[in-house]
Amino acid sequence: MKQQLAERELTSEGVRRLPGVGRRKRSVTVNLAESPLAWLFARGHLEERLFDAGERLRTDYERAQLPPSVTMNWSPVQIRSTADRGLNATERQIAARTRFDGAMGAAGKGLQDILWRVVCAGEGLPDAEKILEWPARSGKLVLKLALERVADFYRLA
Repeated sequence: MKQQLAERELTSEGVRRLPGVGRRKRSVTVNLAESPLAWLFARGHLEERLFDAGERLRTDYERAQLPPSVTMNWSPVQIRSTADRGLNATERQIAARTRFDGAMGAAGKGLQDILWRVVCAGEGLPDAEKILEWPARSGKLVLKLALERVADFYRLA
């Protein structure tokens, strides 16, 4: 995974984006390419199947959010995934949204909130647990349950 490093200010609330030019207090360099899901997988907290399910869900979420192209596409080469072969941009967006909605539905109402926060929004587990008012260290177990259901939806072996 290629690193995307950015400098962030350390505050009492956590890491915050640094404003353009101004007085800086303490800062930290963070890797924007590393998601909370990748962090858990790299440290052995998630199986490869669950990581793959989370990445497929995040990919569908991001593809579903892309606006359709409203102008002529003059590029000579079009790269398409095997799942969306033969579809135009709008149809790919709709297909991704349908897959995303299906995967979230498969996860279930009680598990959708932690799944969306960690996988799609990129929040860390401690932050998600705090916002959801869950006990500490409970989010990892619930996230694993949600990812198991999503992996079954995507039919990952």
